[in-house]
Amino acid sequence: MRSVVVTGASRGLGLATAAHLHQQGWTVVAAVRKPTDDPRFITVELDVDDPDSVTRAAAAILEAVGAPDAVVHNAGIAGVGTVEEMPLSAWEQIMSTNFLGPVRLTRELLPSMRAAGRGRIVLISSEGAVLGMPGIGAYSAAKGALERWGEALSQEIAAFGLGVTVLVAGTFKTDILELTPTYGDHAGPYAPLHHGLETKGRRFTRIAADPAKFGPAVARALDDTRPFVRRAVGIDAKLLLLGRRVLPTAVLQRIIRVAIGVPGPRRAARSRGRV
Repeated sequence: MRSVVVTGASRGLGLATAAHLHQQGWTVVAAVRKPTDDPRFITVELDVDDPDSVTRAAAAILEAVGAPDAVVHNAGIAGVGTVEEMPLSAWEQIMSTNFLGPVRLTRELLPSMRAAGRGRIVLISSEGAVLGMPGIGAYSAAKGALERWGEALSQEIAAFGLGVTVLVAGTFKTDILELTPTYGDHAGPYAPLHHGLETKGRRFTRIAADPAKFGPAVARALDDTRPFVRRAVGIDAKLLLLGRRVLPTAVLQRIIRVAIGVPGPRRAARSRGRV
């Protein structure tokens, strides 16, 4: 029976993924910050932001299932705020969790996977990695770094029979909006941006996809055989990837600004003229 490690498997897309893979016959190691008793999974305590926790978790994984057949790097955090508003400590935590966390765990598990001559590493990315999104610059930067690292990693490990798949996740109905801290000043100079983000964000959430649809996409990723694969999950992510390929950045940025309701250059210029 094939084994897979899913990080951030306590809720949202991680839990949906772990549940689906279990149904498909995988032995699922659910790596979570606060372990609970779930008979479907082998549960391992993991905080990807803590190097010592990563080392302990990797040892527990290897003891439980040996070299895993796949690792799904899903754990992550976000934060809302412009570069002026968000403290550097928040930037560091977002980068550490979303980017360095997968690097840390992969470093620990890769020797065993390389020796076994098999394995798939799946990186859960976001639309912010395709095009930097206003108000979530730190999250966009972290996911962008994750994708670039995945591209490099795939070339390093292909000779050993391993590969990397990047899944660009669209908008799904999870509790990420409720759990995401905001540093935005709604009375400050970026107030119009935050108003647009919140207003349009609530609308997008109402039409977001069911997390249960994400698990099958991960399952397909685990069967990828090419050294590197990138695909989108969700109609909005698919449209954005298509737009990235065929549209100039300036045009795509304009579309995004209109879609999420944030001020554009001309409006900002008029606002400065009234001050």
